[in-house]
Amino acid sequence: MKKIYYLSTCSTCNRIIKDLGLDDSFEYQDIKTNKITEAQLEKMAEMSGSYESLFSRRAMKYKELNLGNKDLSETDIKKLILDEYTFLKRPVIIINSEIFVGNAKKIIEAAAKLI
Repeated sequence: MKKIYYLSTCSTCNRIIKDLGLDDSFEYQDIKTNKITEAQLEKMAEMSGSYESLFSRRAMKYKELNLGNKDLSETDIKKLILDEYTFLKRPVIIINSEIFVGNAKKIIEAAAKLI
């Protein structure tokens, strides 16, 4: 399976897709227009080790909701990601049994080796 969860309006996601040369062998899911399901999120968390690893603290809503001052459980994080797409760290790239979360250079370089 080759899949990418991304945001089509995110210039960073679009740059990464272009830089990696992702083709039609990948399934693309724009998380704004095609929300992630609970089953998809559970699978991502299983692959990455936690919901926390999928959670973006850079989202504007994170500051708006003053979440930095709250002790969030895995259940809280799961609910936040399902309720608001901006809380998913992106892009999330799945290649077979490997998952790559976020846009850090080392993450993208590791994904590029499997493409």
